[in-house]
Amino acid sequence: MTATETATTITPDELLTNLNEILERARVKGERFSIIQNGEPVAVLGPPNPPAISIADLIAAVGNLEMPGDGFADDLEAAIASRRPPVAPEWPE
Repeated sequence: MTATETATTITPDELLTNLNEILERARVKGERFSIIQNGEPVAVLGPPNPPAISIADLIAAVGNLEMPGDGFADDLEAAIASRRPPVAPEWPE
């Protein structure tokens, strides 16, 4: 966990009581949880591959995108038409 990441502190009892909710928050929202036992951190629970940006930041960024301008579809069709099929390398014998 980097210095900029924060984790919600929970106890083992909270983890057991709310396991499905906590797993869903980790999966969907990318949240991380620090499990504390007797005042000591014992584990961190979070998504296996935390997103580079949060879902909220992604939604905010997408909401600020401009629509493509006139001619975009033509440019896209031209780019697709100019593609060449990949050439497989020859296998050594």
